[in-house]
Amino acid sequence: MRSIWNGAISFGLVSIPIKLVNATENHSIHFRQIHLADGGRIRYRKVCELDEEEVQGGEIGKAYEDADGTMIPITDEDLAQLPLPTAKTIEIVAFVPADQIDPLQMDAAYYLSANGVPAAKPYTLLREALKRSNKVAVAKYALRGRERLGMLRVVDDVIAMHGLLWPDEIRAPEGVAPDGDVTVRDAELDLADALMDTLGEVDMDSLHDDYREAVEELIAAKASGETVRPAESGDAGGGKVIDLIAALENSVQAAKKSRGEEGAGAEGDGEMADVHPIKKTSGKSSPQPTKKSTAAAKKSTAAARKSTPKSTGAKKSTSTTKKSSAKKTATKKQTSSSSGSGGGSGTKKTASSRKRTSA
Repeated sequence: MRSIWNGAISFGLVSIPIKLVNATENHSIHFRQIHLADGGRIRYRKVCELDEEEVQGGEIGKAYEDADGTMIPITDEDLAQLPLPTAKTIEIVAFVPADQIDPLQMDAAYYLSANGVPAAKPYTLLREALKRSNKVAVAKYALRGRERLGMLRVVDDVIAMHGLLWPDEIRAPEGVAPDGDVTVRDAELDLADALMDTLGEVDMDSLHDDYREAVEELIAAKASGETVRPAESGDAGGGKVIDLIAALENSVQAAKKSRGEEGAGAEGDGEMADVHPIKKTSGKSSPQPTKKSTAAAKKSTAAARKSTPKSTGAKKSTSTTKKSSAKKTATKKQTSSSSGSGGGSGTKKTASSRKRTSA
């Protein structure tokens, strides 16, 4: 790795020649600006405001702009004459516990490499002293024209340095916290703890930039002339008022399923069950018929319609029987009436014969 700064670590009266190497790298994908009409690249040129002519790098210097707009030129020679003891030195000023360093102060990270064979012994001495003390070193150093604050710690077998912001460069978090008093219930805290336990730990090496990979795939597809399909956008749920308890419970279940834990949400496992919304019903309305009950009702109606003609035929036979019995009754009456009339004439005939005999 290429060094970006050469100097020495000042450890009391011990001086350790070192080289400063970037410990991180930026994998972000950079784009160029182009003219949409013809695809030509857009470039920025440095032009003097007075004569409106383009200026080369060797003709450009530094200046401080005063409050009234006056430019005060500052040369590199002016800066070099300033009393800056850390110009080429990382000066250790204290050793403190690591928890005394506010993570908000963390800035860029560097590796410190021993510069030459004579530097190996004091370099190893400082590294092992930091390991045994479980402390970090606070130091001052100068880089890119300004004095900075740094923290030295051990990473594997290398001394690493984190650039730190000065304490007065950290803003106070005023007006950032939620307004008003917000009460959090114990049940909500318990569910939050359960979610934290379910998510557990993660292998930091397994984390990667999904967006950068998607951009790389997009560039490769466009370069090969393929049609790019728009990605499905998920509902982020921003701005929605949610049930915090239900959201936490569902999050626990989702985390378990994503980790492949069996029996997530099963009865009797002592875990939270899924939350389903309760549908509102109006008044005492009867339950809506299901498809099965409707089909059964239709079948019974059809069967009743088929059986209706049979019952009608039975009624017809019954009426026929009644009519035949009525006819029989009428015949009997006629017979009795005819027999009665015949008996009367016979009596009259006997009476007349008697009268003739007596005469």
